[in-house]
Amino acid sequence: MQKEISIQVSPEVASNKNALYHFISNKSGISLYEIRHIEILKRSIDARQKSIKINLKVQVFINEDFEETPIKKPEYKDVSKAASILIIGAGPAGLFAALRCIELGKKPIVIERGKDVRARRRDLKELNINHIVNEDSNYCFGEGGAGTYSDGKLYTRSKKRGDVQRILEILVAFGATRQILIEAHPHIGTNKLPAIIQEITQTIIDFGGEVHFESRVVDILIKDNAVEGVILQNGDKIDGKKLILATGHSARDIFELLYKKEIAIEAKPFALGVRVEHPQELIDSIQYKCDYRGEFLPPAPYSIVKQVQGRGVYSFCMCPGGIIAPCATSPGEIVTNGWSPSKRDQATANSGIVVEVGPNDFKKFGETPLAAMYFQKEVEQKAWLEGGKTQTAPAQRLVDFSSGKQSSNLPVTSYKPGVQSVELGSILPDFIYKSLQKGFEEFGKSMKGYFTNEAVVHATESRTSSPVRIPRDRDTLEHIQINGLYPCGEGAGYAGGIVSAAIDGEKCAEKAVASL
Repeated sequence: MQKEISIQVSPEVASNKNALYHFISNKSGISLYEIRHIEILKRSIDARQKSIKINLKVQVFINEDFEETPIKKPEYKDVSKAASILIIGAGPAGLFAALRCIELGKKPIVIERGKDVRARRRDLKELNINHIVNEDSNYCFGEGGAGTYSDGKLYTRSKKRGDVQRILEILVAFGATRQILIEAHPHIGTNKLPAIIQEITQTIIDFGGEVHFESRVVDILIKDNAVEGVILQNGDKIDGKKLILATGHSARDIFELLYKKEIAIEAKPFALGVRVEHPQELIDSIQYKCDYRGEFLPPAPYSIVKQVQGRGVYSFCMCPGGIIAPCATSPGEIVTNGWSPSKRDQATANSGIVVEVGPNDFKKFGETPLAAMYFQKEVEQKAWLEGGKTQTAPAQRLVDFSSGKQSSNLPVTSYKPGVQSVELGSILPDFIYKSLQKGFEEFGKSMKGYFTNEAVVHATESRTSSPVRIPRDRDTLEHIQINGLYPCGEGAGYAGGIVSAAIDGEKCAEKAVASL
């Protein structure tokens, strides 16, 4: 017999098997001797009160043995001789599109401008230590896309878009911890993701698909408003009637190519701001209302939204126990992002704090659909320090930022290329700067202790989402103008993270396969 129970327990009880068994026995009236196993189905933290609780949904096995059901990969088949579908981009949208193609009996040909995981790691070292930006291999481009080396957070609000559980289970089948099926805010970690991504890529190859690294697409061949294939930077041509475009939010050359070829695209609102780093102990004390977090609670995250003069100012991609990384994709620009290892055991916490950017904000660039992208690019280039040849980020202590005062000194931060004290009002657009100044003060009212000069503001956090949307038909998911072109994932404006991008990749694959 099995019984599902929802309970609320202390962190100590949730972390102790014997204590949990006793608690459930007392709570449910089930004899302790009859409980054979307790399987945790869902777990979340309730830190709203001073006494922190863990919410658990559990399955109690009463006089019945438990046998864990292995999570297996979907049934893949050899597609080496099947009709092919081209996929540009090997991020979560592209890789999950490829897996779904194989599952449905078609051959994916994945074309990725960046390098494989191992080679990509060397380019990230060059970026962090020697400040050399490889435009094809960096935190945004390469095997696995931006998610591989920027955290692997799997939480999504996009549950109406598709089957979130399916995506999580596929990740588990490829090596992710089963905990991602349980936690309210699942997370894999930058140290764990590369092996999972490599396993996915190898599976695509093993079942007859193709994966081409270091293959930048420079042209999309179109005849009679239909896709005919692509041209690579080395001059090679790859034929194909179906093309899933999953290039990510930073592939500016692709947006420019579409615009040049008069393929319909649109400027899209996004958000831009800074990345702020606090000591993790400070965030723990604020969120958990305690002096010491202890061993039974994870490093605390935070999520906060305020309205400032009619604009949303909010936290984005918060990384407890994490690191700030340089995420530029071209020389002469400064872009920051954050990531956490699986244990989230670094001494600092960081988060993007961003301001909504709308059409009126980038209208100086005219009616071009690339206006938002040009605005984004201008800010990133302005953050490149005058006369500099490095990825050193302009930075300011938090209270100094809101006071408009250049910081006399800066602590060492987790941002490896280093920081330089700059009054950030000279870099950020005025409306963003003023919105952030007021927003930080408001954050401090809601999170006592947040507004402190212990925190450091790094410019810029600008790649929150794509500044371009590639319009597609709602039913067929094909581009509204080009037959056989399937704009997909975050870069096309239809996703906002690993899970939602993977869901969109699967959907585009299904439509492409059905249309063959």
